[in-house]
Amino acid sequence: MLALLGVEDGRIEAAFTAVPRERFLGDPPWTILSPFGGYRSLASADPVVAYQDILFALDPARGVNNGSPSLHAKLLQALAVKPGDRIVHVGAGTGYYSAILSELVGPTGQVTAIEFDATLADQAARFLADRPNVTVICGDGAAWPQAPANGVYVNFGVIRPADRWIENLAPGGRLVFWLGGPGPQREGMGGRHSNGGAALAVERRPKGYAVHPVSTAHFVCAEGDLAVGDEAEAEALAKAFSDGGLDTVRSLIWKRAAMPDRCWFAADDWALSTDEIAD
Repeated sequence: MLALLGVEDGRIEAAFTAVPRERFLGDPPWTILSPFGGYRSLASADPVVAYQDILFALDPARGVNNGSPSLHAKLLQALAVKPGDRIVHVGAGTGYYSAILSELVGPTGQVTAIEFDATLADQAARFLADRPNVTVICGDGAAWPQAPANGVYVNFGVIRPADRWIENLAPGGRLVFWLGGPGPQREGMGGRHSNGGAALAVERRPKGYAVHPVSTAHFVCAEGDLAVGDEAEAEALAKAFSDGGLDTVRSLIWKRAAMPDRCWFAADDWALSTDEIAD
């Protein structure tokens, strides 16, 4: 997976090596999201099939999957997890990437895995029961973290970050989240997915929030409180993606007005700006 990215990161490689993906997929027969469209059942129950860069369905009716390992490897590199970190994983599913985060933070760190769906949260709690540095909570991702965290890792799409993701970042902490408005229902895919969008990495610095775009991606959209958004804001965000220029974004302006001519996207109380943040 790291070779697909052209990345050499021994810690992420070791974390992926240590965690058996098949353990977090439920009992076979397994279902994958085919690159040619729609969900398909796999005839094989050999665990080797789990070690491919494909999406396994966790709840196909809602479009919830165990996502692409290569994409997550790239996003985890942007999250820059260190041993001893306190990480909040929002949208944990059945806990596969929570387990990888637990490897990255090590025995002195802590991962709080938040999952909105009670069935998936229950599975995650069972699959992660042997990892004392992971706590699984069934709840709304907008309510976490509830204390300063070194990292927040969000695995669904939103049209704006939740307040606590930004305001409870510890100094030097990072947030990786997926930004994008809901697109049309796609046949055979379940749920609502983003109409384009991108993963962004936000770093809290003394003089503001630095941002760099990590990857374009399609992803399932938020549920709960985060699923409710301002329609005009969503339309403005969709236009920004359509117009291009995301690669010019350098900083996040939060809870104040911004100068639109210096922003890739600007709402009433937050914006993605092209201005650099000083170190």
